[in-house]
Order: sequence, then C-alpha cells, then structure tokens
Amino acid sequence: QVQLVESGGGLVQAGGSLRLSCVASGGTSGGTFSRYVMGWFRQAPGKEREFVAGIGWSEDYGDSVKGRFTMSRDNAKNTVYLQMHSLKPEDTAVYYCASVLGTWVYRVPKEYAYWGQGTQVTVSA
Repeated sequence: QVQLVESGGGLVQAGGSLRLSCVASGGTSGGTFSRYVMGWFRQAPGKEREFVAGIGWSEDYGDSVKGRFTMSRDNAKNTVYLQMHSLKPEDTAVYYCASVLGTWVYRVPKEYAYWGQGTQVTVSA
C-alpha cells in the first residue's frame, strides 16, 4: 500500500508561483518508486477531477497548464513536484497526487491506484 502526502498549497495572487510536493511511502522503498507513474490532478468545486500533469517514461501535461506548469521527480527522495508559474484564478482547486505502477502516463483518474488527500491552491484575481 502506497501513501501519498501533498504539501505546498496556499493562497497566491494571479501571476504568482507555487511549488507542490508529493512524498510517497509504504511500498516505494528499495528503488521501486521509480517504477510508479505519478500524476497530478485537480478538482474545483462542482467540477470533475481534471488531469494536470503526469510523469512516467515521459511527461504529459493538460492543455490548460502547458507552458506554465512543470512536473519533476526525485526518485532518491520518493518525491514528485509540480512547479506552477503564471497562476490564474481558474487554477484554483484542490490538487491531488496519484500513482500507479507502470510506464505510461494516464490522463484518466480511474487508472491510478493510490491518491493523496489533496492540497488547496487558491489564486486571487
């Protein structure tokens, strides 16, 4: 069983930046973390969960964040990051980290086996 804990959310003005972190534990030791596809999703009130970014053998980004967000991973620390620049009010949401064993990035939430509790990002106009 993998546990994911997100951090780094908060309140920021439009145009600002934030960096989210997601630390994995429980089943990711001994170099196995690198075998997991990691994803970031977000969900705003009244909306469906939306794919933001993913990293496996390659990286993928949702259309609304391309060029503004960058995902990276540090396998030695069992951690993935989401660096967010040029934030907009429409980026306001709870951001979730997700993982699944595999190689290819999935854009569909149901493909991911493990989820964190989420971290709130609020962008003021």
